[in-house]
Amino acid sequence: MAHHFANVIPSRLSMWQRVREYAVPPSMIETATARRAAGDWAGACAAARIDVDLDLRAVRDRHGTDLVHRLRADLRRLAPDLLRWHMPRIAPDGRLRPGLTLSLARYRGSGATPPELVVRTPPAWADAGQRMSLALWEGSAHGTPRHHPHPHPDRRFRLDLHRHLWDAARSGELAWRCRTDAAPPAPPPGLPAEPDVPWATGRWAAEAELLLHAEGRPRGAFAVRLGARHRAVLELVAPDDSHAPAFRPVREAPPPQEAAALPLLPEAASRVLPDLELLRAGLVTAERLHPLVAAALPAHDRTPAAGPAPEPGDPHRVECRGAVHRIALRDGALTAVDHDPVELRREELLVALGGPALPCLRAIDAVHRNPEALPAVRERLRHGDVTGALAVVEGLLGPAAVLRDGPLRDELESAAARRVDHGLFRSGLVAVHPAADVAHGGTAEGGEHAQAAHRPRLDRHTPPLMRRKRTGRGRPRMAC
Repeated sequence: MAHHFANVIPSRLSMWQRVREYAVPPSMIETATARRAAGDWAGACAAARIDVDLDLRAVRDRHGTDLVHRLRADLRRLAPDLLRWHMPRIAPDGRLRPGLTLSLARYRGSGATPPELVVRTPPAWADAGQRMSLALWEGSAHGTPRHHPHPHPDRRFRLDLHRHLWDAARSGELAWRCRTDAAPPAPPPGLPAEPDVPWATGRWAAEAELLLHAEGRPRGAFAVRLGARHRAVLELVAPDDSHAPAFRPVREAPPPQEAAALPLLPEAASRVLPDLELLRAGLVTAERLHPLVAAALPAHDRTPAAGPAPEPGDPHRVECRGAVHRIALRDGALTAVDHDPVELRREELLVALGGPALPCLRAIDAVHRNPEALPAVRERLRHGDVTGALAVVEGLLGPAAVLRDGPLRDELESAAARRVDHGLFRSGLVAVHPAADVAHGGTAEGGEHAQAAHRPRLDRHTPPLMRRKRTGRGRPRMAC
């Protein structure tokens, strides 16, 4: 049954609705799927904007051919567009969680630290394009990128126990892994009541069993992160091997240090799948989901989305001098088609001399500076879909249009400038935002302020570009 919200969509679902609309466009899914089907896993990663920082020959020299064969098999099964679909995101924009190293697969090795296939996201200041990188983590002693703020795998966001979220061959497991056959039960006694948080408590026992088995523990205690400063310590129990395991709060809470060392249930197991929430709320249709996700979810969880009815009328019609005139694309540019070209040149010259402009020319100027499609362009740029954003602009203004000063041009210029920041981060030349050192007199080459975790304060020495970025967007918050 669909959930109905009283005139207001929860901010969490509104964010995920925008993410599903813009973060992984259909063109990316189509191209990445075609290249993966052809056996070109590197090309599929490129289509999904994932940089490959892997040298299979070097891995073979260090770990042998057996690990390379397993690694290559995982790379061929990797659906990078599906991985991007399920990556952790932050509110309110729904961008990739910055500065994250996430484990996809663990391999047994001869060393003390088993190698892991990981995917990394850049820090917030270098997240232009929303690109990710694929690498092999071999411990702190082997090729750990010093310019990344968190190069070690984060156990809170590990996906090696949830291969159905990135492995195309196991994507069909999504239905039973997220338990779509029944609504999750209420939290047991001892857990805080948080009705706005979609906890998947119905799957905690089964997921905890997988977690403890991977850690070499058949039964025992585990932790669930319920907030920034709160963790629930639970215990997995079962009468015998023939009964399904269940969990319960521990009788005596361990000290904080011991609780922090317990196996931590990953976010992918502790929360309800966002796609399932959107489907049940009628905020997205199955056709708008990733094809592998839509094929895995059962039909009874799908509710027709109630979208707004299309508004009648042509948005490119303007009242001009007592008549309704048309504005349309002609020869690659937006033009007032009901005016003679000679008349338009005369009116444009009059405007250049300070005279009043025709309503048609004012409408064209407004579309160039601040079009109605600007929110769609902005969302695509935030999620790195530059091709899609330019397609919207060209469809509205034409490929021969010259952008004028205004919000549209500012958005495109800002996106281009941020791409430079990402290039500096990828090259390893700058580990923090370039303006951070200028603001406090440090040096980008390793001064006392050139640290990845440093967040400079705003003062009169802060460069204008950095001040606009810091004041124009709130600090990232964890999405529920």
